[in-house]
Amino acid sequence: MPAHNEERHIGSALAALQTAADALQREHAGIGVSIAVVLDACTDRSSSITAAYTLADLRFLPVEVGFRSTGASRDAGIRAALERLPFAAGAGAGTWLATTDADSTVPGHWLVRQVELANAGADAILGSVEPDSRDMDEAVLERWRELHPSREDHPHIYGANLGVRASAYLAAGGFPRLRSHEDRVLVERLRRLGLAVIATDTTKVITSGRLQARAPEGFAAYLRALGSGLSSVAR
Repeated sequence: MPAHNEERHIGSALAALQTAADALQREHAGIGVSIAVVLDACTDRSSSITAAYTLADLRFLPVEVGFRSTGASRDAGIRAALERLPFAAGAGAGTWLATTDADSTVPGHWLVRQVELANAGADAILGSVEPDSRDMDEAVLERWRELHPSREDHPHIYGANLGVRASAYLAAGGFPRLRSHEDRVLVERLRRLGLAVIATDTTKVITSGRLQARAPEGFAAYLRALGSGLSSVAR
């Protein structure tokens, strides 16, 4: 999970990840979990909030970087988490990687469902997201829902809700060091390799509906464009 100055949201994001990890380990006794939190050039309280989780729960792994790049941060977190495992296990088909964002909250069954789909043969899972209604103008949220109906086999790709087999991730070269669209590039590489990529609405993540973008051409920029489009129609 990459984070750049996310003190407003990161506590909720970490709590949700902890709940999802607990649910997975209750469902699958003996499974190992490592939660890498990549603190990318943070100058706010994100690091101290993360430290509280790290001290209380050894599954959390803080990774300090200065990339100012979502793609580079995601890749650094994954590589750091894999280093905690024996090489054969870390690179193998039996290791699953899941990514989200520090302004997002995953559902409690998030990891359980991803493991179910992985065991059924998925090499990568594209989950859905919905903006937090508390951050959104109602008209913009309704427009979002019109364009992103809840259904299986949807066409969307979100780094805030993505899973991939470790062996597939490494074969595809990992996330590129881009500030945005790193998720799309990775999925394109996976598909070119002929791997099983499925899209599902059964693991929906709630993500911030803010309009101030942290990444160029990222999610917030897209929501802002939706709002501008509605304003133009209204005028």
